[in-house]
Amino acid sequence: MIRLFTPSFADEAGTNAQNLSVKEIVARLDPAEFHVSMFYESAPDPRIAARPSTRLLRWHGRGNTLLAIASLLRQPPHIYFFPREGPLENAFFALKKSLFRNTAVVTYIVSGGLDTAASAPAAMARNVAQAAAVVGNCDYLSQVVAKKFDVRTATIHDGIDRRYFFPANELVNSQPPVVLFAGSLRPYKRGTFFVRMAASRPRAHFRIAGTGEEDSACREFVATHGLPNVEFLGHISQTQLGDEMRRASILFHPSVLEGHPQVLGQAAACGLPVLALNRYHPDFTIDGETGFLAADDAELEQRLDQLLADADLRRQMSRRSVEHARKFDWDAVTALWRQTFLDVLRPGKHS
Repeated sequence: MIRLFTPSFADEAGTNAQNLSVKEIVARLDPAEFHVSMFYESAPDPRIAARPSTRLLRWHGRGNTLLAIASLLRQPPHIYFFPREGPLENAFFALKKSLFRNTAVVTYIVSGGLDTAASAPAAMARNVAQAAAVVGNCDYLSQVVAKKFDVRTATIHDGIDRRYFFPANELVNSQPPVVLFAGSLRPYKRGTFFVRMAASRPRAHFRIAGTGEEDSACREFVATHGLPNVEFLGHISQTQLGDEMRRASILFHPSVLEGHPQVLGQAAACGLPVLALNRYHPDFTIDGETGFLAADDAELEQRLDQLLADADLRRQMSRRSVEHARKFDWDAVTALWRQTFLDVLRPGKHS
């Protein structure tokens, strides 16, 4: 049996995109073939809690690195999947040549900004250099990583969780149209840009799903300008997000820094046209077919007005989005990961 360790969390209530992806992969790996160890802080996903050949390591307030390393030393994993950039990885790689020399590292790159950064974070460079396989979560990011680190890369997209993200029985034509923002309110996500768009479009409803450090700035802008067409939903569950997407008319994603945002694929699966920037070249959105990928803010505004004014275009893009989203099936994605894991364990693949 292949022993796989990942420093990811199995928590059912967790909404971190990286942890969500790993949970879907682990839930589908054959327990007769893979023994998986991962962390949890609160109640784990029931699929993983009930999965045979699974070890869930409790994450404590302190001492997690020592506890994790001790656990790994008792039975070293064959594969360390998806290393991050924290103390646990520092300890693991310090011991890699002596105590974990037979553990193959599979590095998954999901971070944006590498194409414009002068240099990559040192921990990321180490994770890539030590890897038996390097995988990006979209074609553009894989190309950037290959060029930046001079390594061979593969692409495995994140899948879409069909339990929550699926189209409505009938296409929704909300009047007035509903524009949805879904994500953390961090500066680079540009929630403030979203509410500014609402200020000049009073006939559309603008809904914000998410919280973060720019929450107060967004609320202050809305209060100062007296915008009754903006609603703050706060932090919502995956089930609620799917419902919001099926009720919305447009997903507006003005973020300037991304790897390959899962929210774009989730929106597509719900039949929601997407409006985003093209600087991170997302594979979840086909420009002009399932939404628009704008070159700059001026085009973002132009395309937003076009979509708000044209219900027929929104319906056409909605149907095409649902078709496109079928490509990102978690069963197919997991099959690619399984093959990657088997490949890195081939004799001679790593030292």
